[in-house]
Amino acid sequence: MKRLIGLGLLLAGLLYPFAVHFGMAHFAPWQFGLLLGALWLARALSAPRRPGSLWMAVAALAFCALLGLSDSPQLLRWYPVLISAFMLALFGASLLHGMPMAERLARLRDPDLPPRAVRYTRRVTQVWSLFFLLNGLIAAALTLWAPLSCWTLYNGVIAYAVMGLLFAIEWLIRQRVRGRS
Repeated sequence: MKRLIGLGLLLAGLLYPFAVHFGMAHFAPWQFGLLLGALWLARALSAPRRPGSLWMAVAALAFCALLGLSDSPQLLRWYPVLISAFMLALFGASLLHGMPMAERLARLRDPDLPPRAVRYTRRVTQVWSLFFLLNGLIAAALTLWAPLSCWTLYNGVIAYAVMGLLFAIEWLIRQRVRGRS
């Protein structure tokens, strides 16, 4: 059930810009808030407790409640900004406290990382933090000043393409770093 809820949130996030763009003619903003709120509530109740997961769920539920109560089409467009802010907080906080996020992920595969790999994963976490900062700023600017079609194009296509490109570049660099070890 946890995986199904996680998949639901992932799909909702991926399809969200298109759902807003094409669904606003058929659905009210409060209905989007209700659906997203149900997914976040289910995740909060079913997911294992991880650092930050509860506050992320509470913030998302507060956003969904505000969306439901305000029934504001403009507020619908702030969800990608919220997600970027979550990810920035997650990656950025890991740079300040504890193990950087990329190192945590790398240690799942290789628990005994050499010091060089630890430095590399810290740098990767910094790059992802910068990406989430810039992505959130662009999404916010488009929310405030761009037509819905530009907002949808960026948040539904361009942001994911840039994210995929960043993943690919990082993977290529990681292969070179591993080859020199």
